[in-house]
Amino acid sequence: MTNIGFRILPIQKRVERRLIEEFQHVVTPHISDNQNRVHAIGSSLRPYHKEGKLVGTAITVRTRPGDNLLVHKAIDLAERGDVIVVDAGGDTTNAIAGEIMMQLARKKGLAGFIIDGAIRDLGAFQCHDFPVYAKGVTHRGPYKDGPGEINVPIVVDGMVVQPGDLMVGDEDGIAVVPYDFAEEILQKVKAQEIREKDILESIDNGTIDRSWVDETLCEKGCEVNGISQKI
Repeated sequence: MTNIGFRILPIQKRVERRLIEEFQHVVTPHISDNQNRVHAIGSSLRPYHKEGKLVGTAITVRTRPGDNLLVHKAIDLAERGDVIVVDAGGDTTNAIAGEIMMQLARKKGLAGFIIDGAIRDLGAFQCHDFPVYAKGVTHRGPYKDGPGEINVPIVVDGMVVQPGDLMVGDEDGIAVVPYDFAEEILQKVKAQEIREKDILESIDNGTIDRSWVDETLCEKGCEVNGISQKI
């Protein structure tokens, strides 16, 4: 019989190493723009590490608030380049991870932590380049009783994350790229990078065309100096 709420499932797929390496050079705003700005983890999770880009395959964990038993198990199961993504209900009463777990993950070559909950041992995280995103910091430690689940769909600050999805984190936040669309999103991002490079060059050389601003205002019927711009 299936024990819903207390189970460990195998991960079925991992993002190709080639894609992970290419996404190392991609910024999260470009990923967001090419996923209609809705496929991303909310702004309440912030980076707490010294520096470093987070890119890797999601190993998902759902746990009850304040308990990290299944997070420990996820670290043991994860492979080099994986990201531990934890749905702890957004509760910050007890820390889900601290220095010991961070050092375990670093030693295994994991790509980072994303925790919809709290961490502790902030000073240790701030001294290292192991990427960690969390909702807050507290000195209160976790419990290790369970229940919880590994490699099931989870929700992190409003965003559904599937095991195997590509996670990308930088100073602007965290983007989630669905596994099946990683290649497509990468190509769209590359095209946007070229477009934005051209825009920045036109700003620098003074040839940028800003007529679109007034055209949009006119189209929207904006009133300027008491006169409607609606065509």
